[in-house]
Amino acid sequence: MNYIEIIIHSVFWLFGLFILWKIPGYNNCCKKNTESNFSISVIIPARNEEKNLDNLFNSLSSQSVRAKEIILVNDNSTDSTPDIGRKYNARVIDLKNLPKGWIGKSWASHNGARVAAGDYLLFLDADTVLNRNGIKNIMSCLKTYRGVISFQPYHRIKKIYENLSLFFNIILVAGMGVFTLFQTRVKPIGAFGPCMICKREDYRKIGGHKSIKGKVMEDIEIGKRFLKTGIPVFCLRGKGTIDFRMYPGGLKEMVRGWSKGFSSGAGSTSIPILIMVIAWIVGSIFPLNLFADGSSPFDLSIILVGAAFYVAFAAQIYWMSYRIGNFSIWASLFYLIPLTFFIIIFFYSLILTVFRKKVSWKDRDIKT
Repeated sequence: MNYIEIIIHSVFWLFGLFILWKIPGYNNCCKKNTESNFSISVIIPARNEEKNLDNLFNSLSSQSVRAKEIILVNDNSTDSTPDIGRKYNARVIDLKNLPKGWIGKSWASHNGARVAAGDYLLFLDADTVLNRNGIKNIMSCLKTYRGVISFQPYHRIKKIYENLSLFFNIILVAGMGVFTLFQTRVKPIGAFGPCMICKREDYRKIGGHKSIKGKVMEDIEIGKRFLKTGIPVFCLRGKGTIDFRMYPGGLKEMVRGWSKGFSSGAGSTSIPILIMVIAWIVGSIFPLNLFADGSSPFDLSIILVGAAFYVAFAAQIYWMSYRIGNFSIWASLFYLIPLTFFIIIFFYSLILTVFRKKVSWKDRDIKT
């Protein structure tokens, strides 16, 4: 038995504790008095989102604290997206053409922000759902964190295949680089895209989405713009504030969604965090090596060490997952299945973005 390998992979396991040591959320910035004299404009960029919008608008209608206005930006949808917005009395902006050099979501967000009248701009993805006190919680956090706040929604799983997103969610959150032992002493690499709130004047100060109009990972890039301008960006978990269900349309939609630019996002991750994430993934595969070494010739001690490593990684992955979504415990116990899916889609994304330089999303080809 190679004890050096065991020590090295034990360190790799510890990297997992380091990169997701603590994920603060609303409870970490709770204020008893949330009365505020500022207003919020909700901006929803949407393209062919008729299956998601009823859930979002129902959640907005039942808020304990209401937004000043709700703006739905219809990005040339071919379904009933704009009709749903009008049904809920939202202000609907219809966009017909996507200007050259723009990415659709940035173009829609830009047009929504142009007409917004609130003191703060709350950008929400169409597949998100706010908890009843969602806006109240966000307002509370604005009193604690002075700057831009972005929430990664709590991932609600309803079908078995959705558990394949496990490692994407873990690595997306860890890749921000602010949930380590160092916490807020380290700046994030950007912002979470599904839910972001900022002052309208700060948004204009950075040039808004126009300043990152051609970037595929618009959430990472606009967060960078805020940071470069000296405006702090804070990343929080959405549990108790905002949820979403990713890619309910099936496995094909999931593959397209995650391959859209995940490898590009990895390129934005800080080198130390990227190294630790890679090492942690390598470590999670280590039990397979031990099982193989212990089976031929048969060596029970090696197999038991492999089993110990496997249980340690499975427990750690479950500890990570329950804080970011209601992933099944089976996804952690059989973590090699979602891990294999992650590796395959990651390299597929790499091929699309680096070699083909084109990805497809919402019936559009996007140059990378």
